[in-house]
This record gives sequence, structure tokens and C-alpha cells, in this order.
Amino acid sequence: MATHGAGRPAGVLSSVTFQLLLNLTSLYFVFYFLFTLGLIIRKSLVLSYPEDDLICDVSLLFLLAALDVLHFFCGVKGNLTESQGYILANLIVTGTTVLLAVYFLVWQTYVMRADVIISSVLLVIYGLDGVLAVSTLARLASVYS
Repeated sequence: MATHGAGRPAGVLSSVTFQLLLNLTSLYFVFYFLFTLGLIIRKSLVLSYPEDDLICDVSLLFLLAALDVLHFFCGVKGNLTESQGYILANLIVTGTTVLLAVYFLVWQTYVMRADVIISSVLLVIYGLDGVLAVSTLARLASVYS
């Protein structure tokens, strides 16, 4: 097998599909974040939203945004540099973002139909991200082992 730089196999092992899905996830997340923040603001004005719950929901939404940035960074860096460590980090962060998306789907203070729809779409996209990350990680592990 031909190699290049640091004994790495020649040929590209990164996944174009994974890269495109990471970009799609980021675009959708911007919509998700703004829409969810708008819904929380609307619910706080129209409904009797307990202040502690409001702070919790907004804080978790901003935590989800920070984790999504980390998810995108680790996924892109791992895919483009063919780094197993970054892709593994992407998978770990994806698991955390899935838990937070489930929170907004099921456990936030007031769950509206719009919350269910946009959170469900986000969960499907995160699921696809996870499957493609595992696939890319497996391909890298099989070649570099």
C-alpha cells in the first residue's frame, strides 16, 4: 500500500456525505436555535412561565448552541484531517446534544407542537450525523490499525 506523510495510507478516507451533513446540521441548528428562542420568549410573555424554569430553558438552549459549535468543529476537523480522536469527540458531543434535544422535545416547561416538530427533525439529523461519524470512524480505524 502506498503511503504519504507519517506513514499514512495514500488516498482520501474522509467522507463527503458526512461533511455535507455536518454543514446541513449547522444550518438547521441556526434555524432551530432562533425559532426555539423565539418560542421561549413568546411562551414567557403569553403563559405563566416560572422564572427559574425560564432561566433553565434559556441556559440549556445556549448550552446546546455551544455544544453544536463543538460538534461541528470536531466533526469537520476529524473528517478533513482523518483524525479518529476528533471524530470520537464528535460522537461524544453528538450524544450530549441528543440528550439536550430530547429535553426540548419532552421535558421543557411548556412543549408546543412546533417544539415537537423542530426538535424531532433535529434528532433525526443528529442521528444521521452519528451514523455517518461511526461509519467514518470505522473506515479510519480499519485502515490505520
